[in-house]
Amino acid sequence: SGSILMQRRLFLYNFRNLRKAKGRRETYLCYVVKRRDSATSCSLDFGYLRNQMGCHVEVLFLRYIAAWDLDPGRCYRITWFTSWSPCYDCAQHIASFLRSYPNLSLRIFMARLYFCEERKAEPEGLRRLHKAGAQIAIMTFKDYFYCWNTFVENREQAFKGWEGLHENSVHLARKLRRILLPLYEVDDLRDAFKILGL
Repeated sequence: SGSILMQRRLFLYNFRNLRKAKGRRETYLCYVVKRRDSATSCSLDFGYLRNQMGCHVEVLFLRYIAAWDLDPGRCYRITWFTSWSPCYDCAQHIASFLRSYPNLSLRIFMARLYFCEERKAEPEGLRRLHKAGAQIAIMTFKDYFYCWNTFVENREQAFKGWEGLHENSVHLARKLRRILLPLYEVDDLRDAFKILGL
């Protein structure tokens, strides 16, 4: 992972935010790990991973970072850009991981939302992830631009979006918001009660 950059066609194929992304069975995860020291942050590592036989990419990353022996007295910020949102089981793993590392914050930017046909479990997984403190969002043009310049062997070529990138991003962001809405409503209620002194 580390220093190896992703091939352009691999990035463009896997991260395309199509509404129907048939045949894209693999999940790619680009990551940045930073340590925050008071006012400054220092970049420790970046790279990308993909799922391997029988192991989802999110779990691979958690194993990778757990082996680092992070200093519990310091704050770390991890940013992921993933081609698919996590399945229910991975969301559970990530949520419990975050609970056991309170000094670690995680932001996940996702190209597409994954829903397993058999179970309607993924939305619940995303809500649990959000509750565990992960920031989750859909990738926008700005995120693609960043990934292209950070993780892709772009040969100095500027990132050009594809047709429908913005529309699909907005569509998916609405979908994600609807999934997380019950949580936002609960937060709004809590705030309302606080204001009323209840």
